[in-house]
Order: sequence, then C-alpha cells, then structure tokens
Amino acid sequence: MRLTDRKITIIGAGIGGLAAALAFSQQGAEVTVLEQAEAITEVGAGIQISPNGVAVLRALGLADDLAWTAPRARAVVLRSHRRGREVLRLDLDQYAPGRNFYFVHRADLINLLADAARRSGVKVRLLQKVDRISCGARPVVHLANGAQCGGDLVIGADGLHSKARAALNGVAKPRFTGQVAWRATVANLHNHPAEAQVFMGPGRHLATYPLRDSSLMNIVAVQERKTWADEGWHQQDDPENLRAAFQGFGGAAAELLGQVDQVALWGLFRHPVAEVWHKGALAIMGDAAHPTLPFMAQGANLALEDAWVLVDALRTAKTTEAGLAAYQARRHDRTARVVDAATGNAWKYHLRQPLAWPAHQILRLGGRLAPQRMVQQFDWIYGHDVTGDSAAPTENDPGTGGPVTTLA
Repeated sequence: MRLTDRKITIIGAGIGGLAAALAFSQQGAEVTVLEQAEAITEVGAGIQISPNGVAVLRALGLADDLAWTAPRARAVVLRSHRRGREVLRLDLDQYAPGRNFYFVHRADLINLLADAARRSGVKVRLLQKVDRISCGARPVVHLANGAQCGGDLVIGADGLHSKARAALNGVAKPRFTGQVAWRATVANLHNHPAEAQVFMGPGRHLATYPLRDSSLMNIVAVQERKTWADEGWHQQDDPENLRAAFQGFGGAAAELLGQVDQVALWGLFRHPVAEVWHKGALAIMGDAAHPTLPFMAQGANLALEDAWVLVDALRTAKTTEAGLAAYQARRHDRTARVVDAATGNAWKYHLRQPLAWPAHQILRLGGRLAPQRMVQQFDWIYGHDVTGDSAAPTENDPGTGGPVTTLA
C-alpha cells in the first residue's frame, strides 16, 4: 500500500510517536503529531537503548547521532547493598561484541527524534489535549478545546492513560505491584564509568549509570511497600524519604544518594496488554498498547520496534485494515512476553537472608564459569531486529549477546 501523501495523525510526541512520525514521513506520508505539552522539554531522566532499539534508530538513519549523544555501556555490575561489594561483572565488550547498549537521557533522544522528524517535514502541534477519539474508516480526534482533526490514519502513541486505547478497549484498572520507584539525576563527581551498577538489598534495589558526556548519573531506586504512589513521573518527593528508604546502602550507592536534592516518586502498576490494537483506521502503539514495568529496560525499545513494524506492515499490505492486522500479529506475542518477563524480574534483586547469600554465590560462580551464557540469557529480547527479522546487526562480529537486565 502506498503511503505517499496519506494524511496521518499521531497522538503523542514521545519516543514511539516521533519514531513512527519519522518513519511514515520517510515513506512520503503527510504526518502531524499532536502533543498536549506546551513544549518538547526535558522530561524524565535516563533510559537504556539496547541493540533491538539501536537497530531501529540505525534504519531511521540516527545511529550515529545516538552514538554522539550517549555513553555506550561497557559492563553490567551487580553489587551487594551494604558495602557495594561486587557480586557479578559482565563485560559487554568481551561477551557481546558489536552489540551496542547506550545510556540515554530521555530528553536527548526525544530531541534527536523531533529534530529529524521536523527536517523530514513532520508537523508537531503543541498544546493539543485530546478529549476522546471516535473510531471509524476516518477516525475523529476530539480536542479539549472543541476542535476536531483526523486523517487517513490515526495512531495513539499517548502512553499509559491513552485515549486511543480507551476508544478501542475501554478503560481497564491497573494493578499496583507493591513497588514504588524514585528517579533522580546527580552530578558524576567521582567519574563513575560507563557501567550499569545494580545494588541489591532486601526488598529494594538501586540502579545507576552515567548520562550524556558522563557528567550526570542516573539513579533509579525501587522499594517494595504496601502503600502506593500515583503513576507518572511528576510526583516530587522529599530526598530524605529516599535516603531513609535506602538507609544501610553503602559504597558508591550511599555517595550518590547523598547528592540527591530533587527526586520524583511513582507507583509501579501492572497494566494488561491491550486485546484490541486497531479498528478501522485507528491504531495504538508503545505504552498505549503494552505498558511494561521498567525491569527489562524495554519501554522505549519496544516503542521503537512498534514504530518500525507499524510502518512496514502498512507499506507492504494491500489495505489499511490488512496492514494494521499484520502489525498487531507481528507485535502482540513478543510484547506480551517481554512485559511478562519484566513483571517477574525485580524480585531477583530484592532477596532477603537467608536466601540472598547463596543466591549471590551462585551469581559469582556463574560469572566465573559461564559469563557468556549469562550475557546471552536475554538475547531473545536484545538480539531481535524488527528491521530485518533476524539477530540485530553487529559492527564487528555476527555473534549474539544480551546482558543481565538492569532497570530503565
């Protein structure tokens, strides 16, 4: 199906929405992105782009820009919480040759995608708050100011509280996971290397890695608790609450926690993968279709995959309906499997005694005897390339690899 001159409206100027806008525009479509914020600003903090996401950015012509923007991960290091003693180190350069993992500030990736989309002719309209969407052969987007818009195709890339998902599936109540997370950035005062460091403690863990020119450190701290915080990144909390929750964490973790002067707190909720991803000429993608917990660092990467597959499925189909059906068929099972893996992953870092000590010994032994196997255990996620339906392209070696997961 020719996409040239087709009018496409995308709701949401996040990573997935902008990647889809760029991919559609590169196929000749006329693309408008609706964003409710007043500007595309520095929202969020660090995310990890793994080889499956890098493959999409490479296909969009942005891999070099990413490499200039973000540090490349060299290792994943698991540590015990009390003194920061190393439990397991996995060298990505050695055991995942040619596979690049990047630590990216979300705002930098958004700016990279937005600039490329605008250069390609995409129109980004700000202050466009969507009230509801009417499905149909030509969907109608009803804005809060009373205006209406639409097109030959409408894509909902509007996140957790998606109006497009609600139009297709109704509203489903998420389940609180019993975990909350703090997110902060601080100055990299001690020259921490380009490694993901995970400090494992009883009922909680803390993950850190550098951003930008390594001048910043990203901190994500997860705690199990019975009470819950609201969803979203924008609920500010007192840094003393974070430090109190992670009292007893030593080494570099304590130093970084001591630097925090601003921190956001949010509750972690489990949302079901949507049953219906499309109807007529309306479709959903990214968190609107398959919200995921951050424990596989795959939210942004799955959104990038969606963007590429959506455009490719429509480009190669005879009709819009056939293309959207192919898109869901190609994405549903994979995203559901990743979401399930993320849901079940956090407990590995939260073990209490007497289980923690033997578990750490097993990790140490595995790191000595079978490090490559430990690196490759999630290759089904990180080695997937939707741009070629094969292992992600490598720069030096065709081998496979994917690290022990860390938090986004």
